[in-house]
Amino acid sequence: MSTRSDTLDRAAELRAQPGAIDTLRAAEGTRVVVVRDRRLRIADRAVVRARVAEVGDAEWALLGRDADGAALLLASVPPEHESIDAAPEETWLGLREVGGMLDPLEAEIFVTAVALAAWLVDVRHCSRCGTLLELRNAGWSRHCDGCDAQHFPRTDPAVIVAVESPDGERLLLGANAAWRGTMYSCFAGFVEAGESMESTVHRELAEEAGVRLRELHYVSSQPWPYPRSLMVGFRAVAADEDVAADGEEIIDVRWLTRDEIGRALAGEGPVGLPSRSSIARRLIEDWHRGELKRGVLSERSEPK
Repeated sequence: MSTRSDTLDRAAELRAQPGAIDTLRAAEGTRVVVVRDRRLRIADRAVVRARVAEVGDAEWALLGRDADGAALLLASVPPEHESIDAAPEETWLGLREVGGMLDPLEAEIFVTAVALAAWLVDVRHCSRCGTLLELRNAGWSRHCDGCDAQHFPRTDPAVIVAVESPDGERLLLGANAAWRGTMYSCFAGFVEAGESMESTVHRELAEEAGVRLRELHYVSSQPWPYPRSLMVGFRAVAADEDVAADGEEIIDVRWLTRDEIGRALAGEGPVGLPSRSSIARRLIEDWHRGELKRGVLSERSEPK
């Protein structure tokens, strides 16, 4: 059982128990987190817990135990789910809309529910033979009777990097083409097959912004269930100030002073910044305050 009050107790020992979901659905006091179209109901800065009887038909899984030890289930329902539609539409929020309003436990429940619900909906047939899969481990795996394959929820690693100038006085941000120049953020990319995270950082910065890095340090990570990523955050120092957007994925790159970042964080320009729910925002805020701490050292000069 988890001993930290800010961490979800995932009750892994219950997953292997036969009929765990049915038993918990029938038990008094069991609570349910409902996911509809990758959105959850939020009230009073917390994820709304429903009763089993309120949900009806759904894809079910075990999230774990709530802060007081009560069983916590996931119910993934379709967008048109009738028994849930009575809830005010404005209370159904996605992760970007939630921003930083949730405490660590509520945020972990939110992200875990969205990620697991998406997997339950997306992975129904075996990728090897096409057989309809059987749900096991209280919603945390699927088994194929056709070829005996086991399927589990995936997490795809990605890196995200705050790059500062050699003198430490400016931060490099880029505008993704998908944002049409309305927002600037840290640089990010998925880890490719056979690639380390450090190599990914160097490759992505070279490809997207033409930047060589002098230093690289791990900072922190964040699960991001769109679709199923783990964002691994780094701090880097550029070898020089020469930059150039690739013109395809990144349409502009800018060195921004601490004052400009401060005004942007206050919503006063000169650029828009990511939402408070993202690790990108936290990397930018920490750099602005001069608090971007170095975590596990992963420093090197150039990719070998």
